[in-house]
Amino acid sequence: MTQAAASAIVPVVNEERVIVAGGGAAGFFAAITCKEASPGTEVLLLERGPHFLSKVRISGGGRCNVTHACFNPAEFAGHYPRGGRELLGPFSRFQARDTVAWFESRGVSLKTESDGRMFPVSNSSDEVVRCLQDAAARARVRLESGCGVEHARRGPGGRFELNLSGGRTLQCTRVLIATGGCRTAAGGRVPVELGHTLESLVPSLFSFHIETPWVRALAGLSVNRIEASVPGTGHRAGGALIFTHAGMSGPAILALSAWGARDLHDRSYRFPLRVAWLPGVKAEAVEAELDSLRRRHPARLVIRTPIPSIPGRLWENLAAVAGLTPDTRWSGVSNASIRRLAAILESTELQVSGKSVNKDEFVTCGGVRLSEVNFRTMESRLCRGIYFAGEVLDIDGVTGGFNFQAAWTTGWIAGNALAATSA
Repeated sequence: MTQAAASAIVPVVNEERVIVAGGGAAGFFAAITCKEASPGTEVLLLERGPHFLSKVRISGGGRCNVTHACFNPAEFAGHYPRGGRELLGPFSRFQARDTVAWFESRGVSLKTESDGRMFPVSNSSDEVVRCLQDAAARARVRLESGCGVEHARRGPGGRFELNLSGGRTLQCTRVLIATGGCRTAAGGRVPVELGHTLESLVPSLFSFHIETPWVRALAGLSVNRIEASVPGTGHRAGGALIFTHAGMSGPAILALSAWGARDLHDRSYRFPLRVAWLPGVKAEAVEAELDSLRRRHPARLVIRTPIPSIPGRLWENLAAVAGLTPDTRWSGVSNASIRRLAAILESTELQVSGKSVNKDEFVTCGGVRLSEVNFRTMESRLCRGIYFAGEVLDIDGVTGGFNFQAAWTTGWIAGNALAATSA
């Protein structure tokens, strides 16, 4: 054998009983759960990037939206455009209430905000990261960053051979793949090598670009509740709206982007958007309210007399869209103008011309096909000894802590199943 040929052989340098690929929320939680349930099991947690839990650290604007204050598994599962049916059983075993108890038992108290989102009382994601890191250290989970799994195959004796970045090869009997959302097909290479199918990969949870000048002029303004819909798709979502320098965002828009992820992708993110500023209120009722304002305040300027639930700056622009000038008083508003303004309040149509990722967060629609996974254990139905957790699966939820809860739940189930196979 030549020296060149000898140097090309990558030695097997270690043999671990359980390897977890992916040091995000799901992988970290699974590794801790497995080690706590079976202290004698060797668990090695690998992270491709330089830091573990990086998405946890930046989530929620640095506050970490740990979960959502909804403690009915069926209701909770209804917040997932993809994966809700499959998660119903797992949520009956480990749900939001269990997540709260897990963190609080380790010193992280959570608070509930008015919209149901749950954050650390400290408003710091660093506290959540430290809690997870401390739990892993106490359980003696082995951590290695800067080390991704590039390829995987089943070797002799049922063991898996994992080729790592940097040229090393490890062997193990069980592998948990928790590498996060597959932003590209290459990100799902390892599951495919092991026989799995990836559902089509498109972004979820994104804001809308709208070039309409008055929309962009309202950047920074928020509206407590609207309903947004995309004509011809059946997709609609309600909630708060935030105007941005590029168009619109906020819970209603992000939820609409999640439910319509594939349809909006197929439209190249160019589509009409309808916004109901008074959701559930018909134009006839709005006309009656506007007529009442006209009768009660004839001398007042229209732009200074908004309907109470409409912010003043938004009201001024909607009035302008209806053809009312800044100096128009209610006494000068015709019945036709009343009808026109009521119709705009009931439904304003705008043109979306693109999208943006929601801040620093990225959620993917698509991933490992759910029918190929046993959700009682998170083990592959196609390749025994392979497990999945988190966003590598074709699971994604709307904004509000639902994606993290899917990570905690699937990680907990996978970790316990991995521990049980060690007994």
